[in-house]
Amino acid sequence: MKLKKLSLRTRIFIAMILLVVLASVLVAYVAIYQYKGEKEEYHTERLGQKEENIKTHISRVLNGRQNTWEVTTENIPIIFKEELSNIADIHKLQINLYDLEGSLLITSKANLKNDEKDKCIDAEILNDISNTALHRYVNKHVSNGETFLSSYSYITDSKFKPIAIINLPYLENDDIFANELNKFLGRLGYAYLLILIMAIVIAFVLSKYITKTIKTISDKINTTRLEKRNERIEIEDTSQEISTLVSSYNSMIDELEESAVKLATSEREQAWREMAKQVAHEIKNPLTPMRLTVQNFQRKFNPEDENIHSKVDEYSKTLIQQIDTMSSIASAFSNFAKMPAQQNETLNVVSIVKLALDIFNEDYIFFTSDKVEIIAKFDRTQLIRVVTNLVKNAIQAISEDRKPRIIVNVSTNENDVIITVSDNGVGVSEENKEKVFEPKFTTKTSGMGLGLAMVKNIVETYNGTITFETEKDKGTTFIVAFPKV
Repeated sequence: MKLKKLSLRTRIFIAMILLVVLASVLVAYVAIYQYKGEKEEYHTERLGQKEENIKTHISRVLNGRQNTWEVTTENIPIIFKEELSNIADIHKLQINLYDLEGSLLITSKANLKNDEKDKCIDAEILNDISNTALHRYVNKHVSNGETFLSSYSYITDSKFKPIAIINLPYLENDDIFANELNKFLGRLGYAYLLILIMAIVIAFVLSKYITKTIKTISDKINTTRLEKRNERIEIEDTSQEISTLVSSYNSMIDELEESAVKLATSEREQAWREMAKQVAHEIKNPLTPMRLTVQNFQRKFNPEDENIHSKVDEYSKTLIQQIDTMSSIASAFSNFAKMPAQQNETLNVVSIVKLALDIFNEDYIFFTSDKVEIIAKFDRTQLIRVVTNLVKNAIQAISEDRKPRIIVNVSTNENDVIITVSDNGVGVSEENKEKVFEPKFTTKTSGMGLGLAMVKNIVETYNGTITFETEKDKGTTFIVAFPKV
């Protein structure tokens, strides 16, 4: 999983845990490194102390009253024939004495016969002893898996003249240090396990606290819409960065609100201008024949004409017909402009749809329903308007060259009531599909094209939806769905 795909909260959580783990590993590494340094220092100092003690002991033997031999290199094996083993036992360390040329004089080791390498000192070691200021050389080597320190230095007589070289092989016994290190690392492990558990809890709480505000802002941004009123973010006691982000969002919301108001006002004014143009155009259509009729009546009016009554009737019928046309235009515009009031009556949708269909005398309109009774909350009058407008639209969509058939169905699912109105008309062309629900759009020679727009307006007021399925020259099905409650 890529780090970029993880949420900020997860990344903060992981970072804190890794920080604790890294700290524990670093402390353990430092402890081991310190252990190694202290171990080497301890063994070096211990070897030096033993070397000083042994040399002091040897000096006392050489210069003591019990020694009757002359202190020379050749007499070293004789002088220490018995004493060297005692000194080695006292100081718990093997002792080898060499002459100044590097040949072995005497040793406290019993089985020297098999260790030929201990019978002489390398020339390089002899050079280092003689050329260093302290006349001392220490080397480290591993034998049979064990580490040894070997020190080489001079033994002098009472006049500080070198008479021999003393070699002390020292075994580095690390058992004590290893046990101490294991105990320390064990205690450290328990301590860091407790710290890790605490870090997990703290990281969880802290990451949740840090990202809570960001999530709030994110949720607000996700719900921000131009077409609705957006709420400002009100957050107290937060960091300066988050406060700056919140202030920027609130400023954006204020600007968006202002822009939305201006846009809505502009769109509303444009819509009303277009509607006014359409209404004016529709009203002018009947006004022209009315004007011509009145002018014609004025020119030809003759009270003595024997057919004057029939002509008056004809002129009156023409005027009344055009006035009715204007009235229907005004009613259509009024119905569309009037927003339906939400009167959530509890009603049986099946019976109301049947009632709406009773005004139609066409015998090709068929009604079906999945149930005898489907209860929902809806305004009775508005539901009738929806059904009648959809049926009228279906009737007008059927051409005269085919046998008409319209099917109205009422069904239900778990949450919604579904009303479908299907016809076998000419269908909706591809270029007109997006315009079906637009006000003033119509493919008919009469009417203002407000019926489907009004239906959509009513259905959406009740949180419903209206869609349609169409096939060219085979028919169209309008589907209305709205919640039961």
